[in-house]
Amino acid sequence: MKVALQGRPRGTQRELYEAAGMEVIVAGCRTEDDLIELLREADGAQVGILPLTSRRVLEACPKLKVVSRFGVGVDSIDLNAATELGVMVCNVPGSNTTEVADHAMALLLSITRGLYDSIRATRDGAWADRPRELGAITPQLRRLAGHTVGIIGFGNIGRAFAMRARGFGVSRILAYDPHVRQLAGDLYGVRLVTLPELLAEADFISIHCSATQETRGLIDAAALKRMKSTALLVNTSRGPVVDGEALADALESGEIAAAALDVTEVEPLPSDSRLLKLPNCYITPHVAAMSPVFVAETSVMQAENVIRVLTGEKPHGLANPEVIKTVAVMRDTAPGRWQGVPDFSTALQV
Repeated sequence: MKVALQGRPRGTQRELYEAAGMEVIVAGCRTEDDLIELLREADGAQVGILPLTSRRVLEACPKLKVVSRFGVGVDSIDLNAATELGVMVCNVPGSNTTEVADHAMALLLSITRGLYDSIRATRDGAWADRPRELGAITPQLRRLAGHTVGIIGFGNIGRAFAMRARGFGVSRILAYDPHVRQLAGDLYGVRLVTLPELLAEADFISIHCSATQETRGLIDAAALKRMKSTALLVNTSRGPVVDGEALADALESGEIAAAALDVTEVEPLPSDSRLLKLPNCYITPHVAAMSPVFVAETSVMQAENVIRVLTGEKPHGLANPEVIKTVAVMRDTAPGRWQGVPDFSTALQV
């Protein structure tokens, strides 16, 4: 078996593959052609965000059986194509729950407590002339207690964020997630509502949903108009969930008070982006998930995904479970890429 790694191995990844008797090939990839060249003869692969693992890439790699992404997101991989071709797409769900929930709360607090402006003003000498320099900052400071928090996407990270928000004494926590029932909300003291209701009632909104066709542009101009003029928006999920131009318009016009983003539609943002220039928009460079613990643990689990699939065992996460049916049909008709790989049908569930 041959495993391809896009980019250098992290931690003990190479050792794990070699211990499983697998050959490891490594290369950096800037284009889809580079990625095809790397994966063409591979049975399994670790892939990154760019270049995209597109249908073109997948169709050019007839031996490929599994691709594993670092962390939770798999939006850089064409799931439909992978499922049709019988390629399993793995991730590591829950691996960065703590870090992202912490970062989302930190972004919210950075706005409500004016941390960025206060630190900058102090460095500029505001401590010596406190009344004049800090007078403009103080009216903007807000408390979380007694206010309503809205959470869009109530999976692992949304629930972790709810637990953190509750510790600040908020009056209500609302959540919107069409895939979650109220019973799950009851366990966290959260009321599941429609998106329009959440947008209209929440003082602080934090986004924690996946990037799908349904969520792309979910927060658009119409959604922003439904929000309170005093509302604060935080996004640590995926950039395409929020329409960047519509958000810039809303922030410029005062339609909402402020936003804090760890992700944007285009990454990195071009230097002339309006969002980078707005004083009521705070942006971090897609680092919400990161910590040494996350990197160490997830590196091992990412490699284990590939090894487990190629040896007939259950991976940590499967983003396209429908592929199990595709592979089952292939085994019965023309095994193709799955020829000689142990059957995992008893280990995985659709």
